[in-house]
Amino acid sequence: MTSVRVDRWLWTARFYKTRSLAARACELGRVQCNNQPVKPAREVRAGDLLQIRTEHGDFEVEVQVLAEVRGPASVARTLYRETESSRELRLKMAELRRAGISSSPAPQGRPSKRDRRKIMQFRAAK
Repeated sequence: MTSVRVDRWLWTARFYKTRSLAARACELGRVQCNNQPVKPAREVRAGDLLQIRTEHGDFEVEVQVLAEVRGPASVARTLYRETESSRELRLKMAELRRAGISSSPAPQGRPSKRDRRKIMQFRAAK
């Protein structure tokens, strides 16, 4: 096997939960191969550099192994090698998200009667 469709490879490597989500990401321009936007049917080969945007972060990976069958996560991790800069950026963004969550505490409980009146006035003003 010398090449595989990019949507199938993204699904096999577990970047997307379904193949249709991988295809949709390609159509929306969230996947690039060698700095070029790709269509779902584009063939990917070993050694290609993919930039992938998912809800979990941005990845820059080099394709190591081609596969068409989705297997366990331990096998999926062997299909690619993430670049060092991509890994550092992803960890930095995760740290910033964690810091943002801790700095904005959740409300203590239900709003009081006075708070509810203010909320209703605010909504009516729109």
